[in-house]
Order: sequence, then structure tokens, then C-alpha cells
Amino acid sequence: MPAEAEGSCFALNLEDECLSLRPRRSDRSTMLSWNVYSQERRRGNCPLVLGAVACIVLLHAPSNFLKAESSPEGRVPEGRWAENAPHSDRGSWPRFRGPNGKGEVDGVEFPLPWKAEDYRWQVKLPGIGHSSPVVLGEKVFVTSGLPESGTQILLAFQAQDGKLLWEKRYPGQLHRLHQFNSYASSTPALDNRRVFWAWAVPEALVVVALEQSTGQELWRRELGPFVSEHGFGSSPVVIGDTVILANEQDGESFIVALSAETGEIRWQTPRRTVKTAYSTPCVFQPQNGPPQLLLTSWAHGVCSLDLQSGTPLWEIPVFRYRVVSSPCLVGGFVIASCGEGGAGRQLVIVRPPESQGDVPKVTLQLSQDIPYVPTAVGYRNLAFLWSDRGVVTCVDVKSSKVLWRERLGGFYFASPIRIGERILNISRQGEVVVVGAKEEFELLARFAIEEGTHATPAVAGDTLFIRTFSRLAALPGRVSDSRSRTDASRR
Repeated sequence: MPAEAEGSCFALNLEDECLSLRPRRSDRSTMLSWNVYSQERRRGNCPLVLGAVACIVLLHAPSNFLKAESSPEGRVPEGRWAENAPHSDRGSWPRFRGPNGKGEVDGVEFPLPWKAEDYRWQVKLPGIGHSSPVVLGEKVFVTSGLPESGTQILLAFQAQDGKLLWEKRYPGQLHRLHQFNSYASSTPALDNRRVFWAWAVPEALVVVALEQSTGQELWRRELGPFVSEHGFGSSPVVIGDTVILANEQDGESFIVALSAETGEIRWQTPRRTVKTAYSTPCVFQPQNGPPQLLLTSWAHGVCSLDLQSGTPLWEIPVFRYRVVSSPCLVGGFVIASCGEGGAGRQLVIVRPPESQGDVPKVTLQLSQDIPYVPTAVGYRNLAFLWSDRGVVTCVDVKSSKVLWRERLGGFYFASPIRIGERILNISRQGEVVVVGAKEEFELLARFAIEEGTHATPAVAGDTLFIRTFSRLAALPGRVSDSRSRTDASRR
């Protein structure tokens, strides 16, 4: 990271496990706050004032950073955030890592171990892709890319029997990718009747909307060049009647909100540029106030935007490395990580502000055996951190205590998901590992399947959908009473 972040009145220095934000000497308006911060840090109270300093960064940011560029439509209409969204029940998995990116489901169980003959169906996929399947009702959608041409492919299958319903192809082009990336690493998103699909070539970042039943193109929006040494990978999300995409790249960066109906830009918020980020946002609902968009990147750390206008609300620019994993909400806390060289280097747990006047606070930082690519998953107040190199850590987010850490081995790009009281992940080598979602470590199963994966599984209805390097498979389960047990335990 440069000594002085572009577009900010602060120079960022990160020493040990604590954030240091030094104002420029010419910026006298922040010197008092900086002096208070320095005194508190010397007393060992850095985490207590971290959020306050982060808010100062936001308040002193330049106007072109604070202002969201809006279309003539202006702000996103009030009261329409859930109008077109798929129901958040067991029958849908409408985006990367399911409803609001939480990666969890209750009320269904799957056999452990399972075998190839246990699948309801398997289909061969064209090309290669690391995107995850998304599901709504009777349809499952997945993307792929042809490595010889860069051609983009979206396929729709019948969820019950794997029958191909339609296939849509767009011309692509060969361009530079990381050796572990693909031309189809972005997961599509769904509302009740459309599928939203994003991909990028150097000349253009593209978002298209297709009719779910036929694959007919409804609209297409090109968002300018995409510059990255490793390729594209962020996924769109649907929030009500709005499609949101995080475009934090090596070139011009911004977060954009599009009308789900027309593709018109509702707002576009510029972002500082410090290496391409691959994270997908989620929604945080504070106790008091409207919902917020949560994002993570090297340039902005953990931050929040107003969903209606795209205006930045708060940020903690704590990260020192590239962000690939996505923010995850567990027990009211935000979990986010960054890394380099195939390993996580820095993970933070943040308590976001719940009311006006509150400030965000980093409650825990970890730097050993943490995820870089995989996103965390939670159960009640427990966060499960699954590292790229097969180390699983359980943290109580409310007490900030590490309860256990176990080295299971393997290499992982897929994110873990929670199914009832089980945490499941699949390695790049094709090993399924399942641990208990408990305060004490419990290994429930580990077994090999036919092929490895980089893609996070999806669960909808009574079916686990697994996308491997070359196939899409559907594993039937059975409805259980774990949902009622879980709900009862929360009362």
C-alpha cells in the first residue's frame, strides 16, 4: 500500500496488529483527534478508538469520494427492497453463498459419507468455471467459460432431474488470468423472474439480465474497461428491485446499483483503487436505521454504503493486502479477511454501528491460519474460519475468544457452508470435510468425491448442489427437525 492513500487526508501505517492513521501535517483539523488516538494507543487502547478514527477518515474524505453519482431516477425508491427478491426459505439459493451471503440453511440433512450412486443426477458442463450454482424453485443456473476462446456460457437446468432447459452464450476473448481463476468465476444472482450475470474482458465489464424461463436477454449494460492482473470474480447481488455490483479493480473503481427492470444506473459511487478486490457485498440491518450495504476491499477495508443513494456511511481502512473473501455477518458482527501468496494474512471482526452516533470497532484481529479466499460462516455467536490450507478456527464473536483451532489439511478455495449443526467444505483435491458447529471441535466426516472444486456448494429444498471442475451434481437429502430445534434454542 502506498504511504499515502489516494483521495484521503490520512497516511496509513499498519504496525503489529494495530491500525495507525496519521494525518498529514498540513491537515490541522485532524491533529486533535490524532493526538487523542496516539495517547490511547500508547496506553494500549488502540481497538477502543479505532472506529472513531475510521469515522474521521470518512468525514474528511474528499467530496468526489463521499458523493454517489446518481442517475435522473435519483435515489433507489423507498420500501422496495424485498419486492422482487426470492423468498429466503429452503427453496432458494439466489446468490453467491445463498440468502444475504450467509452460507447457511436449516431443516435438511444429507448422508455422510455419500457416494456417486447417491446423486439424484449429474451432468457434464462445457468448459471450466469456478462460479457457484444458484437455485430458485424448479431451476438451477450455473456459468462456465471456454478456456480456448473465453466464450461465456450460462446454463439453466431443471432442478429435479438435471434436464438442460436452455443455454446462452456470449463471445469472449482470451486475456490474462491467475492460474487458479477461470473465465467464469462470478456467480449469477436471481430475483423472482430474472437471472443477472456479470463477466469482464479488458475492454468491458458486462452485466446482463435474462429471462429465467427462456434465457431471452432483457437488457445488457457495459460498465467500462476492467483492468486486473488476475481476472474478474466479484458477483452481483439483488436487493429488492436493484442489482448491485462491486467493481473494485486496478483501473477506475466504483460500486454501482442498476435497475433490475431496465439496467439503468441508479447510483454509482467512486472508490479508491488499491488492487482488484473479489468480494461480494451483503446487507447489514442495524437495530436503528435503514439497511446498509457492507463491502470489503484493500482500499477501504470494512465499510458501509447507504443502499438508497450509495453514499458512504462508515469505514475502517484496516487491510494491508488483497481482499478475495466476502464479508460475513455472524451474531451481529462483521467478519472479513485479506491475504497474499495463497494464504490469509489478516482477519478482523468488527462490531458495526447500530445507531446514529455509534462508531464501528475492531474487536479482534488474527493473522495466523486464517482464510484468504474462503469466506467465514457462522452459527449463533460462533464464527468458523476455514483457511485455504485446511486450518479451521472457531471464534466466539461476542467474547472475542478463539475456542479451538484444528489443522485438517488440504487446499480450499470453496467457502464452508452450514447445514444445521454441521459445517461442510470441499477441497480442491475433492475431499469433503464436515465438522460440528460447536464450541468443541468434532470431526464428523471426511471422504473423497470424484473431482475437486473451487466452487461453494448451494442448498435449496432438500438438495445439495455441487459444482466440480467439470460437472454439476444434485445430492438429495431429507427434511429434518433441525430448523425447529435451532429456532427453539434462540428463544
